[in-house]
Amino acid sequence: MLNLANKQVAVVGLGLTGQSCVHFLLAQGASVSAYDSRESLNLCLPEHVQVRLGAFEASTLCQAQMILLSPGVALAEPAIQAAIHAGVEVIGDIELFARFNQKPVLAITGSNGKSTVTSLVTDMLNASGVKAIMGGNIGTPVLELLNSDYEVAVLELSSFQLETTQSLTPLAATVLNISADHLDRYSGLEAYRQVKLSIYQDAGLCVFSREDELTQPQGGSRMLSFGLDNLDADMGFDADSGWIRYQGQPLVELADCSLVGQHNVLNIQAAAALALAAGASIEGVRQACRTFKNLPHRCELVRVHRGVRWVDDSKGTNIGATLAAIDGLRSQVKGKLVLIAGGDGKGADFNELLPALDKVDKLICLGKDGAAIASLKADSSLVSSLDEAVSLANGWAQSGDMVLLSPACASLDMFKNYHHRGQVFASAVEALL
Repeated sequence: MLNLANKQVAVVGLGLTGQSCVHFLLAQGASVSAYDSRESLNLCLPEHVQVRLGAFEASTLCQAQMILLSPGVALAEPAIQAAIHAGVEVIGDIELFARFNQKPVLAITGSNGKSTVTSLVTDMLNASGVKAIMGGNIGTPVLELLNSDYEVAVLELSSFQLETTQSLTPLAATVLNISADHLDRYSGLEAYRQVKLSIYQDAGLCVFSREDELTQPQGGSRMLSFGLDNLDADMGFDADSGWIRYQGQPLVELADCSLVGQHNVLNIQAAAALALAAGASIEGVRQACRTFKNLPHRCELVRVHRGVRWVDDSKGTNIGATLAAIDGLRSQVKGKLVLIAGGDGKGADFNELLPALDKVDKLICLGKDGAAIASLKADSSLVSSLDEAVSLANGWAQSGDMVLLSPACASLDMFKNYHHRGQVFASAVEALL
């Protein structure tokens, strides 16, 4: 276990994760200084902690013995690079957790579906009598888990968190899928992929998707795959009977699950593989699938109004998420599908949306990259606000149709975050009543 007493540690980035790092380090006896590039910030930190706001200064950070880097701050930041070249160790909160944690860990990453799978795995374990707790990129900052009573930690990990993690040894780990995302921070898809695949590095079991060859481990540990084919080994799906199968035996009947859509078949398979590896029972897996409540802003039904279903997939912050939403929901729509998309595409190639847009009857676009998406489909509409998009969709949609907000983009060009975007959408829909 790492001895931090009197160690000079700089925490860089003071969001929820950064602030949790400050509190943890202080409890370990470290000498902590804190930094954030924003000029003003509401913080909940002890008064004696030295806080510096504004541009990062290399000369200051190079004086630290260790830097705790929040995931929102890029390793490529010049002041951070200067500190690395000066020999300062730079790690993240997940790495610090790994050095203190002594319990089994299940680790989950991917471009889409991470939060759903993390939550479902946790439910499967708890339904089986295994005390599980989740954290990381979802809910509780991971260092706060160390004060909790748990048997298994279920961690959602972003690529940004994985960049600064070296010592994590998961009982089992998965990369759910890989699609273009965060290309404003990576040199290309392959660089992004390699960071994602690092989750497998010291995993006891690597769980990957047969539907996405980019997720396949590049050697080493035991492997288990999941996919939509009816494969007797590993996790398969029998479309004729509607059963998810595990090692050739029926595991979960899809009709008995609260989650719908083809993409959620894969999510259930991945979750079950991880949960079973950590001691879940078959009945616990089935019970969790029956009772699981879908997370907010993930293909969430907001309202049925005049026979039109309004669906909030504001968490669809990249192209892969929107492709999954359209593929998963189109078969459930008897009438037309109206898609509202757009925002900050983070350097993505929107041409990847073209096959899915053939399944869309009307396209309404907004935000920083709205025009680029609108150019992909004839007769698309470009609007200046989400309220305007909802009003326009309401004028088109008839009974049996679906209006889907799945932006394929980040939200920060127009909203505080994707939660805020989803709330604005829901409020605009409610205003129609």
